[in-house]
Amino acid sequence: MESARLLTVVLSFLYRLVHRAFGALKLARRDAIAKDAEILVLRHQVAVLRRQVDRARFTWSDRALIALLAGLIPRERWTGFFVTPKTILDWHRRLLARRWTTYPHRRPGRPSLERETVDLIVRFAREHPRWGYLRIVGELRKLGITVSKTSVATVLARHGLPPAPRREGPTWSQFLSAQAKRILATDFFHVDSMMLRRYYVLFVIEVDSRVVHLLGVTTNPVMAWVVQRARNFTSDLEDAGRRFRFLIRDRDTKFTASFDEVFKAIGISAIRTPVRSPKANAFAERWVRTVREDCLDHLLIYSMCHLQAVLADYVRHYNEARPHRGRQLAPLLPRHDQLRTGEICRRDIFGGIIHEYDRAA
Repeated sequence: MESARLLTVVLSFLYRLVHRAFGALKLARRDAIAKDAEILVLRHQVAVLRRQVDRARFTWSDRALIALLAGLIPRERWTGFFVTPKTILDWHRRLLARRWTTYPHRRPGRPSLERETVDLIVRFAREHPRWGYLRIVGELRKLGITVSKTSVATVLARHGLPPAPRREGPTWSQFLSAQAKRILATDFFHVDSMMLRRYYVLFVIEVDSRVVHLLGVTTNPVMAWVVQRARNFTSDLEDAGRRFRFLIRDRDTKFTASFDEVFKAIGISAIRTPVRSPKANAFAERWVRTVREDCLDHLLIYSMCHLQAVLADYVRHYNEARPHRGRQLAPLLPRHDQLRTGEICRRDIFGGIIHEYDRAA
C-alpha cells in the first residue's frame, strides 16, 4: 500500500516536471513581446486567485517542483509565488533531508551481538555465580565465539547481573542437593497388628538417592537391639566401600550414645534434630507417610514375620520399581535387565494392592 502511494507521487512529479520543461522550451522560441504579455496575464491571474483563495493547497510534487524552479529565479522576484520565500526554503530543506534520510547507511558504532551469544552470556553468569567477565570470555572462546570483556560486562549490566562474586549464590535447593550426597537419615515408626500388638520398625534412608534400608522389626527396641542393627548396617556400608558424613536422627530415647558411637567409628557424625521439629528430618518422615499410604494402610498385619515380609517386598518395590518425582520419575535402583520392547505384563504385589509393569522377554 505504501509503495503504491509512493510510486504514484513520483510519477506525478515526473509528469509535471516534463510538462514544465516542454513549456519552457516553447517559451524560449517565442519573441520577447509575446513572452512579456503572457507573464503579465499569468501575474494578473495569480492576483485574482489570491483574492479568491485564502490558502492554496500544494501536493508533495507541487512543493518539489516549485522548490526546484525557484532556484532559477532571482530571490527578489519570489514575490509572485503563492507562498512566502521562507516557505520555499523550508520545502527545499525537506527535499534535502528526505534525500539523505533515505540514503542507505550503516548505524554508527560496533555491530550488536547476536541474540544467541547474549543468551549464552546470561546463561553462563546465572549458572556460575563465581565466574568473572574474563572467565565467561574464555568459555565462549572455547565454543568458537569471540567477544570482548566490555561486551560481556555490558550484557550482564543490561540484564541486572552484577560482577562476580557479588552475584547470587546457589539456591537452597542447589545447596541442599550438593550436601545431600553424604547424608543419611534414620527413624522409627510403629505398626499395630490385628491382635493389637505394636511393632517398631527401624530404617535408614539415603538423602541424595532416596534409597531405603530396612534395619529391623522388633517389639522391644532396647539399646542392645538398636546398637546391633546399627553395627550390621555400618558393616554393610564398609563392605560396599560407601562413605557418608552425617546421620540425621531425632531425639528419641531409643537412639543412645552407643548408637552414635557405632556410626562415629566409620566417620559418620550423628546430628540431632531440634525439639519437636519433624520437618528437620523430612526425608525420613516423608518415607513413613509413603509406606503407610501405599501399603500398610491397606493390609492387616498378623505377626512380626508377616510384617517383615511385607516391608521387605515394599522396600524392594520402592527402590527398584516405583517412579520418584525427586529423581525425575525414574526408579531409584533400576534393573539392568529391564527390556525396552515386548509385551507389557503386570505383576501384583500384596494381592493386587500394588501393581508393577514390565515388558515380557
